[in-house]
Amino acid sequence: MSLCFRLSSWCRRLLPVLLLALPWAGGAPAGERPGGEARIAVAANFAPALRALVETFEAHHDGRIAIIVGSTGKLYAQIHHGAPFDALFAADERRPVLLDNEGRARAGSRFTYAIGRLALWSPDAGRVDAAGRVLSEGRFRHLAIANPKLAPYGRAAQQVLEARGLWQMLRPRLVRGENVGQAWQFVHSGNAELGFVALSQVRQQGQAAAGSHWVVPQVLYAPIVQQAVLLTDNPLAANFLRFVQGDEGRAMIASFGYQLP
Repeated sequence: MSLCFRLSSWCRRLLPVLLLALPWAGGAPAGERPGGEARIAVAANFAPALRALVETFEAHHDGRIAIIVGSTGKLYAQIHHGAPFDALFAADERRPVLLDNEGRARAGSRFTYAIGRLALWSPDAGRVDAAGRVLSEGRFRHLAIANPKLAPYGRAAQQVLEARGLWQMLRPRLVRGENVGQAWQFVHSGNAELGFVALSQVRQQGQAAAGSHWVVPQVLYAPIVQQAVLLTDNPLAANFLRFVQGDEGRAMIASFGYQLP
């Protein structure tokens, strides 16, 4: 019997064992929870609130929800390139509407879950006054914002500076993060003395962060309408979106400083 034939026979005997070991073969993969898994993509501003929502949801439901955080613009691009997300919590309404119109979202699943609010924040007590005059007084070297081209909170920050007539003057001092989460990190780490962040990052579940902040009047920027959309038929993701729209979910969202639709 040739060596080639003996190897082929061995491979034929081993093949069923190998197939059973693959994730898509019969039986649940090791570590998989009974209720399955769902992958939820979320804009950075809503990540703290979403983590709290997921923790509460998982305490009463089988299954595991994985959270993927990024800027709304990049998450939208990743979905176009086949990223395996089951749902998207965007920081705007434009991208969910596009996904709906493109047929990438499940029909009828799109909804507004929050109205975002912008804040100017510094970890230094007393640096940011109650009217935001610190911006024109210039007692800082760097001001952090999210990238206006990618992140709705960055676009809102630009609108505020333009409304105050400060955009051109302060552009050399701007430190741009890919998303509002990175803008917050720039300030938190000391790379910028202050920055425009989401109010939800400053006021989490009723507790204000250390330092000083100005809640920017909403007349200074276009409304930040934040929408979510279901991207697949994953039942766990669908159940979670229903939970978010319920009374308990809405109350938790409001506790992070968001307005409710």
